[in-house]
Amino acid sequence: MALVIGNMVGVGVFTSLGWQLSGIDSGFAILLLWVLGGIYALCGALCYGELVAALPRCGGEYHLLSKVYHPAVGFLSGWISITVGFAAPVAFSALLFGRYFAEALGMGESSVLFSVLILISVSAFHMWRLPVGGGFQLLFTALKFLLVLVLAVTGFFHVGGGTVSFTPSAADWAVITGAPFAISLFYVNYSFAGWNAAAYVAGEVRDPARSVPRALLLGTFSVLLLYLIVNAGFLASTPASKMAGKEEVGLIVAQHLFGERGGTLVGILIAFGLISAISAMTWAGPRVSQMLGQDYPPLQILARTNRHRIPVFAIILQTLLALGLLWAKPMAIILYLEFVLNLSLAAAVFGVVVLRHRNPDLHRPFRCPLYPLPPFLFIIMAFYLECRLLMEHPIESLCGLATIASGAIIYRWLRQKEKQFSP
Repeated sequence: MALVIGNMVGVGVFTSLGWQLSGIDSGFAILLLWVLGGIYALCGALCYGELVAALPRCGGEYHLLSKVYHPAVGFLSGWISITVGFAAPVAFSALLFGRYFAEALGMGESSVLFSVLILISVSAFHMWRLPVGGGFQLLFTALKFLLVLVLAVTGFFHVGGGTVSFTPSAADWAVITGAPFAISLFYVNYSFAGWNAAAYVAGEVRDPARSVPRALLLGTFSVLLLYLIVNAGFLASTPASKMAGKEEVGLIVAQHLFGERGGTLVGILIAFGLISAISAMTWAGPRVSQMLGQDYPPLQILARTNRHRIPVFAIILQTLLALGLLWAKPMAIILYLEFVLNLSLAAAVFGVVVLRHRNPDLHRPFRCPLYPLPPFLFIIMAFYLECRLLMEHPIESLCGLATIASGAIIYRWLRQKEKQFSP
């Protein structure tokens, strides 16, 4: 559950609101965005709970899609995870950590240095024994959850500073059906990304058929409630003009609530809160690379572990990719990721339908409640998001398709190389 929460509560909760306020001035519409994003994530979590309980193994979508459809489909998903699926969010979280920490200390020019140091430090922790990495994750997730909750609740004690209304009006319908609402939904969806995190380590936990579905559902629902409280508190306490278009929304709200000095202290705490997001993705992501290394001999170096069974080479690869992405544009990365990740997630969710039809007698320790409603709602929303992304941001979407095409080429090459490894 700490892994799920740590993966989800990261950059998005501290940045998305600023981007939303650039095109939306309705508090009701903004909170509706977060409700829709939460429903989307919960539907996915219910479906993943059934899949992982029936097919427990590390690797997330790579493992699930390989089993449900074909190894080629699974490889494409794994290729996305290896190249940018985890490295890009890790880089974005580290980048924001550096900005918050450097600004709080008055050392803005050193933000990238702090980003590099935190990436290397977290990776080093996860190269130790699993209980060390797990304990590290649990500690920083708890601290971050409490910090964000306290910041949100404090905002409610300063109600009146905000300039948006939460009361629905006739004008809200035009807002909800407009392009800014759809674009903002991309950022909200990115904030909920990570609800599937427990699926990546299913092979390393006791009784995954029971513990993974619980972690997925409880973690996702907890984050939905937290996001609603946080954004309502921010909007109620801080003028929208101060936050609109800004990435460091958490720091702006903290400075508004506690003054310059108090805001600086909270900014440092927020920076440390981001460590759990970096940690969660550093834990989960390399397990995909490890599974690929086990299944494809040319990539076997990624499957190598130390004496504590930690995939050190996979962790090093992801860290190096994240370091390289520190200089990329955050918004372009998010839109690009949204396109490719939504395809992968939708394929996995539809796998519940495929397995129910193809293997009705398969042992399912957990069955998706209200089936087929959750997979149906998830796939409809995923289709809507993909269409809007293609229309509003064709370049980022086409880059996503190019990544998938490159994965298909790599898969063909690996299959040819496998013949050389065969006796």
